[in-house]
Amino acid sequence: MQIDDGWSASGLPADFIDSVPDNSPLAGSSGSRVIPILPDTRSVPPAPKTTVTAEEARKMLSRNDSPDIPFDVAVNPYRGCEHGCVYCYARPTHSYLGYSPGLDFETRLVAKANAVEALRAELSRPGYKPSPINIGSATDAYQPIERDWRLTRGMLELMLETRHPVTIVTKNALVARDLDLLAALAEQNLAVVYISITTLDAGVARTLEPRAAAPWRRLEAVRSLTDAGVPVGVLVAPVIPFINDDSMEHILQEAKGAGAHYASYTVLRLPWEVKTLFQDWLNAHYPDRAQRVLHRIEDLRNGRRNDPNFGSRMRGTGIWADLLRQRFSVATRKLGLNRTRLALDCSRFQPPALPGASSPLFDPVAAGVQQASACGPASASTDFLSPVGAQASSGVPFPGGLPAVGGAYGRGARQLRAMAAGQLSLFD
Repeated sequence: MQIDDGWSASGLPADFIDSVPDNSPLAGSSGSRVIPILPDTRSVPPAPKTTVTAEEARKMLSRNDSPDIPFDVAVNPYRGCEHGCVYCYARPTHSYLGYSPGLDFETRLVAKANAVEALRAELSRPGYKPSPINIGSATDAYQPIERDWRLTRGMLELMLETRHPVTIVTKNALVARDLDLLAALAEQNLAVVYISITTLDAGVARTLEPRAAAPWRRLEAVRSLTDAGVPVGVLVAPVIPFINDDSMEHILQEAKGAGAHYASYTVLRLPWEVKTLFQDWLNAHYPDRAQRVLHRIEDLRNGRRNDPNFGSRMRGTGIWADLLRQRFSVATRKLGLNRTRLALDCSRFQPPALPGASSPLFDPVAAGVQQASACGPASASTDFLSPVGAQASSGVPFPGGLPAVGGAYGRGARQLRAMAAGQLSLFD
């Protein structure tokens, strides 16, 4: 299945009325656009050359105990991300490879060539207890190089084979290529996909997320997944003051129209080197409002450019953060988003057979035998209302009841360890 990213070969977006296919769910009966996405008339420099280095991973599963992330296990098939989103919180992880968090993060990529085999070995270990695995917490698992490497698809095949619950967050329409696997997983209550949509303005998207799929292609992916029976949510993330903060309701409306059932949002965070990279981008593309943007970020972050504290890092604090919460709450209530909770099922898991091993003679799931849940004593499922929803997979409610953090040094050391282990997520 060939999936394009929605941008024309000339570098201009395909977000013009006559460029939307007549059979697109985003086109009207006469083929005209029903979503007022602004075309990008700016000149766009050619994409930088990308190189991919293969590595053999010793392990794939990364664990975290962050109470405001709704998964505690993640896998990342790649290091770096070709999308080139200037705000990406995973950028600092590239420093541990001896590369820069700037252009190197976007162009000097690493593919874990044995990702599927390494993950299979970990899932087959005695005593392994399943918890929903997030694919792509420190990279986008559907970035353009996935078209050739197909590591994400291979891991989804393994998830289906083992009946293991999985979650995905992406801003690439390539996810629709794997509808067959995702639909089969969703039929057994084993999958949910979140599409990140930062803006519907193609001009902003082209500079902010230069090699991610065009906004209308992401909305088409929402529709395709929904039509296939896959639970879909939309992430308005990150919300950037005076850049895309006025688009929240519009994005939610179009996502709901495309079939999304769930939604969430996060505000911009600027950890480590991302702070300088974003400020340079801001001065280059929005010099007229750069200082206003930075001052508003400081308003959201207690006078700083970044806030690493659990409970406030995702959505900020203060009057502006409260206004965003109110707007999001009103919009989702009016649109009927987040009315139900999605609980992925951990009780179906069957350990995979290692290469050369014989298949088990008795399959208790196929035989209809009830098994004890491996997800904890309270339930056979894990709550995934949203990536920053009411309850994390660790069982800690959000936003209340968050553990105390032991000082700035403790936070910094913990974040550095998480970066080295590839545990920083798209929500960090």
